[in-house]
Amino acid sequence: MVERQADMTRDYSAIKPISLEDNSGYAQPTQSVPERVRIDSPAADAMTDLSRVTAVIILPGDTVDEAHRRMIQRGVRLLLVVDQDRRVHGIVTANDVLGEKPVKVAVQRGVPRSEIQVRDIMTPRDRLEVLDLRDVQAASVGHIVATLKAAGRQHTLVVDRDAKGRQRVRGVFSATQIARQLGIAITTEAVARTFADIEASLGR
Repeated sequence: MVERQADMTRDYSAIKPISLEDNSGYAQPTQSVPERVRIDSPAADAMTDLSRVTAVIILPGDTVDEAHRRMIQRGVRLLLVVDQDRRVHGIVTANDVLGEKPVKVAVQRGVPRSEIQVRDIMTPRDRLEVLDLRDVQAASVGHIVATLKAAGRQHTLVVDRDAKGRQRVRGVFSATQIARQLGIAITTEAVARTFADIEASLGR
């Protein structure tokens, strides 16, 4: 058997290896979203698709400071809060991390802010309203803007079903990303201001 395997490789020459250069990175999943969309563009054009872009996650027991560092490193303003089995427990946003929540919890418990954990300030799963991917696929960007505005949130999650029929988070919509794709300069992270800027631009 060994001889047969050796014979099989006679028709193949080894590939010449090269050196790994300094500062080499590594390939990561990428999603190419349109740089610009219109209010009547397909909603999917503004969705971060987690089947094509790796979700940025954090554990409930990680600190708020770690969540902030991860957001900066990955250039995102929302993290999925998951457990060791990758089950989603909620979300934490930049507004949660940088707003009053950590300070209030620290004061209430009489502990330093550095000890506050993600679970203390996140929006838990049972308080999240999500969108069905099938509805998103039939919607326009305008529907997503209206949905985010009605909820008073900067982000919303999109869900579908896996091969076993279990619900999973498939995508994320961000009001600020939609604004950028609409060509609107957002000057604040305040929810109401974001939508006011969008509506003012569309009204011009």
